[in-house]
Amino acid sequence: MANSHDAREATMIGRRTDGTIIRRPLSPHLQVYDMMQMTSALSIMHRITGTAWSLGLIFLVWWLAAAAAGPDAYASVQWFMGSFIGVIMLFGITAVAWYHTLAGLRHLMWDAGYGYDIPTTYRTGWMVIIGTGVMTVLTWIVAIIAWAS
Repeated sequence: MANSHDAREATMIGRRTDGTIIRRPLSPHLQVYDMMQMTSALSIMHRITGTAWSLGLIFLVWWLAAAAAGPDAYASVQWFMGSFIGVIMLFGITAVAWYHTLAGLRHLMWDAGYGYDIPTTYRTGWMVIIGTGVMTVLTWIVAIIAWAS
């Protein structure tokens, strides 16, 4: 039987500074991670919410540009933001902003060298998830009360 070679093998071979040949380690891929593990799931969600938050800022720019453009443009943006789809989108952006902020604070704590042990990792993970829900709802309660008065 022929000895088959993987074309990727060439990228895994390297040399040390003294010239000796070494095999480089393979980078882990998605099959390696357990997606139901809290640390993996929260890390992936942090990346997804960062992208969603960036896309959500397009609506902020649209709103600001419409406010600067005049009453007609502003009224059309306000109409969209007040529609069912607009309210759902704004609620989602609020949740994304809170999640990304709280997860970012968790990462800052890690950068300072705290919270690496497994119980603390899970506790802070749950704090991010619960905090996102609580802060999103509180933000909307305050916004509705401010709008109504």
